[in-house]
Amino acid sequence: MERVRTKIVIMGAAGRDFHNFNVVFREDPAYEVLAFTAAQIPNIEGRRYPPELAGRLYPEGIPIYAEAELESFIEAHRIEQVVFSYSDVSHEHVMHAASRVIAKGADFKLLGGRATMLPSAKPVVSVCAVRTGCGKSPAARKIAGVLRLQGLRVAVVRHPMPYGDLSKQIAQRFAAFEDMRAAQCTIEEMEEYEPHLSKGDVVYAGVDYGKILWMAEAEADIILWDGGNNDLPFFVPDLEVVLLDPHRAGDELTYFPGEVNFLRADVFILNKLDTADPEKVTRVRRNIQRFNPKARVIDAAMPVSVDDPAKIQGKRVLVIEDGPTLTHGGMSFGAGVMAARKYGAGELVDPRPFAAGSIRETFEAYPHIGTLLPAIGYGERQIRDLEETVRRVPCDLVVIATPVDLRRIVNVSQPICRVTYELQELGKPDLEEIVRGFLAARGFAPGSRSRRSEPDGTRRL
Repeated sequence: MERVRTKIVIMGAAGRDFHNFNVVFREDPAYEVLAFTAAQIPNIEGRRYPPELAGRLYPEGIPIYAEAELESFIEAHRIEQVVFSYSDVSHEHVMHAASRVIAKGADFKLLGGRATMLPSAKPVVSVCAVRTGCGKSPAARKIAGVLRLQGLRVAVVRHPMPYGDLSKQIAQRFAAFEDMRAAQCTIEEMEEYEPHLSKGDVVYAGVDYGKILWMAEAEADIILWDGGNNDLPFFVPDLEVVLLDPHRAGDELTYFPGEVNFLRADVFILNKLDTADPEKVTRVRRNIQRFNPKARVIDAAMPVSVDDPAKIQGKRVLVIEDGPTLTHGGMSFGAGVMAARKYGAGELVDPRPFAAGSIRETFEAYPHIGTLLPAIGYGERQIRDLEETVRRVPCDLVVIATPVDLRRIVNVSQPICRVTYELQELGKPDLEEIVRGFLAARGFAPGSRSRRSEPDGTRRL
């Protein structure tokens, strides 16, 4: 008698969902994944998880639907389990999703680290956060620099952002800016990869993180996991560094899976102390003492600098900020606003009346953003809409505060001022002390190389 397979839908946003499928369900004949659903990121539904990624049990691949179709799909296909697999959402959001699923008769499921984290043959340092926009990227760059100073070859593995042709993004390696152009990277991808490449580090990303890890291990002494949103690491970490943002004090306990990172952390970086309300900083410190007192705490600031401060004084400026920080990160300001205020801008020009196409849709979906322009660029249409929006805004100066230099991506006719920011540790312990101690405790010898025998993405725990 043929065994009946459990029918599953995976709720996702083009990242964690694919990883969960690859390591838990892809090779397991007890389950049949009938669909992924897509949320958060525009234009990622309507695609198909391709056969070359889906594996032998799914010769036609797996369809990807909009999350709005979830209930009707559960009913039509008598789905038995729905696996929630995306990040940076409130606990309330997760339970609303659970209620939708359970109301239709299916089980609602969350997967933990034992099922989804791949073990590495090399030491792994992970950099994660409790919310999007806490400062993970500057922290990861700083840690990579410390590791290089120890004579180690570092492979930076970035959380997935596969928003294009999935069959071309299975396992990607970026060693130069030309690699990003060849891969037709989105603005969001370039924002994460470019700063690492400028420091000389190699970046890996893609869809199949079993293959990606195998590739990274082959040329590195140590793996640096550069997390996305507030998601968990995809690899078993030997040292877990978690970023906290006191501007959003309390979110470390009320967002998923950020609270999981908060509870797991070996090291906290309490960031943005130069701009945060002292009362909010105290609130975060109390939560650390109450819920994870064993973690070490690094105090840090995120000072902003601009290439020409005199340009800003008294001017009517359009501020362009990092897109994900403003959208599902929930922030209403960033480094660009802080720089504009610090250097005496006369006015922040509201871009909303001039928003084109998909940028207008973004403002409608995230009304809290206000008088800022999010650098949304998940595809060619959004990049062109961003460019058109900037062109329409009547301003004296465009203040660009994105990690990637937008001047290489969009044409801007107005004068430009570029804002940059880096992590600055305040006192001790600092990252060098933490990393040195971590390496010494494990007796790690640079150059010792081992690799797994099979570059597949199946679970090894």
